[in-house]
Amino acid sequence: MSQSTESTTESNPFTKPGFIIAAALVVALIAAAVVIFLLPKGQGNAQPAPGTAEPSSSATTSPTAHAAADKSVCGLPSSTETALGAAPKSKWELVGKMAAPTEPKTFGPGVTDGDGFRSCFAKSPTGALYAAANILALGSSGDPVLNRKATDKLLMPGPGRDIARADSSSKSTSNTTVQFRGFVIKSYSPSAANVDIAFQTDKGMLGHAVLPLQWADGDWKLAIADSGQLINEIAQLRDLSGFIAWSGA
Repeated sequence: MSQSTESTTESNPFTKPGFIIAAALVVALIAAAVVIFLLPKGQGNAQPAPGTAEPSSSATTSPTAHAAADKSVCGLPSSTETALGAAPKSKWELVGKMAAPTEPKTFGPGVTDGDGFRSCFAKSPTGALYAAANILALGSSGDPVLNRKATDKLLMPGPGRDIARADSSSKSTSNTTVQFRGFVIKSYSPSAANVDIAFQTDKGMLGHAVLPLQWADGDWKLAIADSGQLINEIAQLRDLSGFIAWSGA
């Protein structure tokens, strides 16, 4: 069997239900029960995907409740900026097999539990970027405890999260590694952000995916489809043109 044929038969974790982050993100950008990463073929010259529409809410809250939800749950500073045109100078730590950015006093994660679970990110474009990267990296551990916590705390409530919960107890390992290579903030507001992240496998393949984030309960959380699928479109890249270079490994 040719290498090309073998590649097309590998499972793509991004298309599996469950916390893309939850069960096997090794692959690195999250997955749920499968750990061999495969980028879709036929999109070799794909460019960063357009951002999705900002979610809207008709719910009404009291001024006090709104003010509390507007602040970082761990007291990280917010920003009035709405764009990020250059890569932040970041410190990096390994989370599973992935290098994830960390600035606990400014952008996050402001809270790291004893088991390694990371949460609380700043309400700013950089905070949203750090949140997206750390959420993806959490799945690389394949640890059911981290998977469950990520599902419960980092996904927006809804039918999709319920489906993801059913998968969150899975434990998986993989020899495949993926690292961040760049980003673009496709859209940003204080309530929602679309972060396009480029990555590279240890086999040299480049790809990207847009992560839709929402600000809720004082932190950034991933929006998830009712099907339980977190990332709907992954595209292979020929190069990193159009992305801001950003990597820790």
